[in-house]
Amino acid sequence: MISIPANLMENKLHKPSLCLIRAHQDGSSILSPSSDSDELAASKDIKIRRRPLTGPALHYVGPFQFRSQNEGNTPRNILEEILWNKDVEIAQLRERKPLSMLRKALDNAPPVRDFVGSLKASYLRTGMPALIAEVKKASPSRGVLREDFDPVQIAQAYEKGGASCISVLTDEKYFQGSFDNLEAVRSAGVKCPLLCKEFIVDAWQIYYARTKGADAILLIAAVLPDSDIQYMTKICKILGMVTLVEVHNKIEMDRVLGIDGIQLIGINNRDLETFELDISNTKKLLEGERGQAIRDRDIIVVGESGLFTPHDIAYVQEAGVKAVLVGESIVKQTDPTIGITGLFGKDISL
Repeated sequence: MISIPANLMENKLHKPSLCLIRAHQDGSSILSPSSDSDELAASKDIKIRRRPLTGPALHYVGPFQFRSQNEGNTPRNILEEILWNKDVEIAQLRERKPLSMLRKALDNAPPVRDFVGSLKASYLRTGMPALIAEVKKASPSRGVLREDFDPVQIAQAYEKGGASCISVLTDEKYFQGSFDNLEAVRSAGVKCPLLCKEFIVDAWQIYYARTKGADAILLIAAVLPDSDIQYMTKICKILGMVTLVEVHNKIEMDRVLGIDGIQLIGINNRDLETFELDISNTKKLLEGERGQAIRDRDIIVVGESGLFTPHDIAYVQEAGVKAVLVGESIVKQTDPTIGITGLFGKDISL
């Protein structure tokens, strides 16, 4: 049975303004953001609000009541909308599946696979960035990507085509994914390590992802303060998992480089507010001292978004990327295996 070590809990208690230990009726504990997370986030140049700042404003006209939107209770972009929905969703899931239930389920979870090791082995074998291929049915910006969506068949095609790891979208409302898809891929005999592609806002989600067979999770620096990234990374280490920490700009990159224990950094080339793509973002974030710091610490950089051609792959590799996370350009192909060959310009399968 997995538990949080005493020294980790002591560290948390020494930082009451950052995060709290939430005690449950079964005597277990879980690391969770405190109510100060939004204030802390603002101080760290985090523009994405984790939850509404205010409740709905109620107004009355005679016997009628209506709610008005204001800056505090209206999401400013799609990512805020997703996160606010996720906050409610996780609260409901925790009611149905408390931590005590997840702790018991961990005993029967499949063994953790070496996500980082798989990426390194692929890079050495092919001389090209390792592929994290994404099982993804839809997105808010692109709509449905594949009508005949079978997550197991797609994952098997990815593995056959040379993917070293597989990412599975688990958000249901906005991406039409599910944790059932993650579990199905793991149970189907796919050997690649699995990334749970979810909007993580609570440490409870990490435990849940592990029970479904995840070997790695995504953390988004644009929505998580440094303290949350640090302690969620420690939880993952305890569980044998790894975190892929996603950044979008130089401020986020500098923040993440200041956190101990980071093994994977994803550079997303999509602007979170406008959804515009610019793969030169990867090169900009890996120039100069930042790139040198990443090399010195042997951190693997994962290129994300806007990668559709062999030229795109070569461009980010030259910038310093050793792995890429790709979904749209290969999942839309009739045969994703052939799609991978087209993406890299050659067969990268074993």
